[in-house]
Amino acid sequence: MTTAPTQAADTTLIEVEGLQMHFPVTRGIIFQRRVGTVKAVDGLNFKIKKGETLGLVGESGCGKSTTGRALLQLYRPTAGKVIFQGEDLTKLRGDGMRRMRRRVQMIFQDPYASLNPRMTVGDIIAEPIKVHNLRQGKAVRERVEELLSLVGLNSAFGNRYPHEFSGGQRQRIGIARALAVEPEFVVCDEPVSALDVSIQAQVVNLLEELQEKLGLTYLFIAHDLSVVKHISDRVAVMYLGKMVELADGPKLYSMPLHPYTQALLSAVPIPDPRVEQQRRRIILEGDVPSPLNPPPGCHFHTRCPIAIQKCKEEEPPFVDYGDGHFAACWRARESGALMPEVAKKQADAVAARIAADIAKVKGAAD
Repeated sequence: MTTAPTQAADTTLIEVEGLQMHFPVTRGIIFQRRVGTVKAVDGLNFKIKKGETLGLVGESGCGKSTTGRALLQLYRPTAGKVIFQGEDLTKLRGDGMRRMRRRVQMIFQDPYASLNPRMTVGDIIAEPIKVHNLRQGKAVRERVEELLSLVGLNSAFGNRYPHEFSGGQRQRIGIARALAVEPEFVVCDEPVSALDVSIQAQVVNLLEELQEKLGLTYLFIAHDLSVVKHISDRVAVMYLGKMVELADGPKLYSMPLHPYTQALLSAVPIPDPRVEQQRRRIILEGDVPSPLNPPPGCHFHTRCPIAIQKCKEEEPPFVDYGDGHFAACWRARESGALMPEVAKKQADAVAARIAADIAKVKGAAD
């Protein structure tokens, strides 16, 4: 069992303990029999503080989106607890879960698929308001117009259909729908990955403004390290259903402890020939193991350049290596302390590159 991070000085909004999301694999048409289990999420322990943005990164298929949906009970977890302000969401059913939906919402990845093409924008945003009986009659329409203005759209757009809007505008509509029930916690499931760079900046800036204005808490799922660094207070890294590192954004980017995090950062391109000539690109050999049959011990040991025999036999605990910097690696202290000087310069260059990308994107948005 891994050790969950503690944040004694801050108010914890969500506490996740031993979260598992396993999907059965069956064979046969009439008499289906279970032949295996996909371990999409396999024992996560972490906390999200009230008012913060926790970024969640990792390659495709590592379990990021599944984790977000399991937190909101869109997928019922196989095991574990999701404690929201002292109440375990995994035990809620019926009316109890319906009431909780007001407080936890989701912004979906694809703005084209997440909106009903047969409903007007006004009806899409008004639907959750009516379902939860938050407004009646004329007040519903007024609330819809207020939400459209809040996300930077013309309040008169309520009579139009989703196909009449661009991708960025549709994502703003999705944000307005999520905010319609006045939630406290929002899972942002790669909300900008389907948008071009300038529109990404607009949506990210909008999310930050709404967080400050409404006191929201985000779980921001993405694979773009630049966007995650810009919006997140803390960043968590996942690999094959496991959380392998968690730290404050600047600390994780400047001194990653887990070899997988170091490999991710080394892949960020730097448009400086002098840095490129000196940088150490970490090439991970082989493919990601199947979640149907993950390797024993540390899941990353089959591709890790510094793995030892212990990594193949025992799963490393998720522990604090100082100042809230958590990692699940038997050689985390060595990996951080022995990080070559070239790699340190490389990490600094990556941080500078990401900062430049953010400034460029924000300039395009303005």
